[in-house]
Amino acid sequence: MSHDPFRPFETHLDQETALSLVREATAGADDGELFLERRKSEMLSFDDGRVKTASFDASEGFGLRAVRGETAGYAHSTTIDEHALRRAVATARLAVGDGGGTMSAAPAGTNRKLYSDEDPMAQATFPAKIDLLREIDAFARGLDPRVVQVSVSLAASHQEVLILRPEGTLVTDTRPMSRINVNVMVEENGKRESGNMGGGGRAGLIGLIARDHWEGVVREALRIALVNLDAEPAPAGVMDVVLGPGWPGILLHEAIGHGLEGDFNRKGTSAFAGLMGTQIAAKGVTVLDDGTIPDRRGSITVDDEGTPSAKNTLIEDGVLVGYMHDRQNARLMGVAPTGNGRRESYAHAPMPRMTNTYMLAGDASPESLVADLKDGIYAVGFGGGQVDITNGKFVFSCTEAYRVKNGVVGAPVKGATLIGDGATALKHIQGIGNDMALDPGIGNCGKAGQWVPVGVGQPSLKIGGLTVGGAAA
Repeated sequence: MSHDPFRPFETHLDQETALSLVREATAGADDGELFLERRKSEMLSFDDGRVKTASFDASEGFGLRAVRGETAGYAHSTTIDEHALRRAVATARLAVGDGGGTMSAAPAGTNRKLYSDEDPMAQATFPAKIDLLREIDAFARGLDPRVVQVSVSLAASHQEVLILRPEGTLVTDTRPMSRINVNVMVEENGKRESGNMGGGGRAGLIGLIARDHWEGVVREALRIALVNLDAEPAPAGVMDVVLGPGWPGILLHEAIGHGLEGDFNRKGTSAFAGLMGTQIAAKGVTVLDDGTIPDRRGSITVDDEGTPSAKNTLIEDGVLVGYMHDRQNARLMGVAPTGNGRRESYAHAPMPRMTNTYMLAGDASPESLVADLKDGIYAVGFGGGQVDITNGKFVFSCTEAYRVKNGVVGAPVKGATLIGDGATALKHIQGIGNDMALDPGIGNCGKAGQWVPVGVGQPSLKIGGLTVGGAAA
């Protein structure tokens, strides 16, 4: 670490002054910190044979927080100097009042590094990136004469954070991110369908822009589009469903993941509140939230309060054994923080958020799960979804799904939506595949107006009695 940790930031503030002001803000508080952030991001998109977007953004600022009980005072600024920080102190202290709190212990330190410090945007020149997008567009159009439209995007960012606590603890983290996305539209006999595929993570652009990688992404996007060209209207009704591995774990993320975040359970608004230690899922169901997987999109070396990320078991063999916590909720619930205090930027206060949430594999082959499906849907890909945290009810749209009768995979279906609630779906899991996979690195999660990158994963699953919305049966 540099002798001047504030050096990367355009700041007229030294560490000694900053620490003095953080202590002033948190005197009599239970917790608090100064969070400094510098972020650069770039996004290029190629659409309809031409460059559509070429943007570069840079921002930096600080957020100052003082926590007392269930209340937090938060102030932020794009100007990092003593004057701005003193003004922030006055605002943050409104939550502390006369004080009387006992400052929480500092988070444990870590020397672990889960990803490189290198800036992914610097790994290719701007002209080279444009040439790459043009090459991908031409490749996709040359694969099949039915391709009528191609959209390609390349995005990368580099975030540097510094967290200074009142006892003097100083934590830094440098976080890269990169992603590629390809959408292919095909047309046949007047019918148009599209397929989408992408991926990335906390790593450089080098792997993503290698031809042997992006060719596979393009071919998969085209395959999905062609599958949907032949799709029939989805049936409607209550039926058994087999979910594919990997990205379909987004259903797990939405249906139960948010419900296991500490703040919802402390406030009693989650469908899983008060159920710690009880059987909430079928035997064999084990769900983890793991921020420690190297280079994954949802991974963080430390969370945005300075707590090292962890591999947290949430459900073990069907039993609820843990929630995800930031420091404030952990303290109020009398448990240890789990490294899940995350924020979108310096302008946002941290809250409990998922990292990489996934279900462990079982021992069934995916083929056997489908073979056991008498009359249902085999859902391989998902688009958007939403969930009501208070009751766990969810709705998800399928981007790739097939009709199954008597264990035989039939025609693809279009317009299928899966409707249910997380608590019931967990208990109705009838089979767990041996093919656990993580998603390709495309997830973003929204909560209370804040967006953070996340990962999901699961093996193939057979779930009984989901409502499938579609056309009339």
